[in-house]
Amino acid sequence: MEYAIEVRNLTKRYKGFTLDDISFALPQGTVLGLIGENGAGKSTLINSILGIADSESSLTAMLGLDMKTHSKKIKEDIAVIFNDSHYDINLTPKIIGHILSKVYKNWDAPLFFEYLERFDLPEKKKIKKLSTGMRVKLEFAAALSHHPKLLILDEATSGLDPVFRDEILDILREFTEDEDHAVLMSSHITSDLDKIADYIAYLHEGKMQFVKTYDEIRNDYGIITCGQELFDTLSRDDIAAYKKEPYSYRVLVKNRAKLRQIFQDIPMENASVEDIMLFYVKGEKVK
Repeated sequence: MEYAIEVRNLTKRYKGFTLDDISFALPQGTVLGLIGENGAGKSTLINSILGIADSESSLTAMLGLDMKTHSKKIKEDIAVIFNDSHYDINLTPKIIGHILSKVYKNWDAPLFFEYLERFDLPEKKKIKKLSTGMRVKLEFAAALSHHPKLLILDEATSGLDPVFRDEILDILREFTEDEDHAVLMSSHITSDLDKIADYIAYLHEGKMQFVKTYDEIRNDYGIITCGQELFDTLSRDDIAAYKKEPYSYRVLVKNRAKLRQIFQDIPMENASVEDIMLFYVKGEKVK
């Protein structure tokens, strides 16, 4: 299998926080959703992968190349989008297009202006006069117009209205139809990831809790509401986390198919990506 991103044993230490021994891989042709609460380390991980933040790792590779030795070549083929424009606010989209034509070998000016029209972005209006959503749209227009093979989005859709977010998700689906393309998408809008992600990586307090396919998450996790007696009979290996309520337990289980066979009469809800994150953050782990 070919990987768009491969990270092994990445560690980044700040005072009071450690991104601890992170390993994961993003296969080409897929979308990986990176989730976690604020402060979990998502942006730190992205900045470390990109070399913006210094970190230690046994391997950080993109598009089959080691980031330490081939960063210039890699940056030709990747695009990074944050949740606000990083361009000079006194520039216009038209001027930005001219600048980027000098930066990227594969710059496609007709495509850039096609995106400006599609996103209703005025060519000659200064960025400082654009709304937050329009600035993010400009980031997408610029990113997609040099034909990258890898897109990295750090909360990039958070400032967009639902209609345009849905349009961006369609664009990302089209993008990954090419098996040489991939997307790493950090987002707290888990409903977006429900629509598009092939894999989910969950960071919590600087540690990678799991990296699973979206189908594994839908098939493996479930939520049971039960009393003390049933809770005590559950194998601790099957419980991801639980919440104690006044007269019952809400339990996130991680071996749904097996438990359905054992407890056939117990209702079991589907667990969304958001449910899983909330249980890990606000629930309790079994001892």
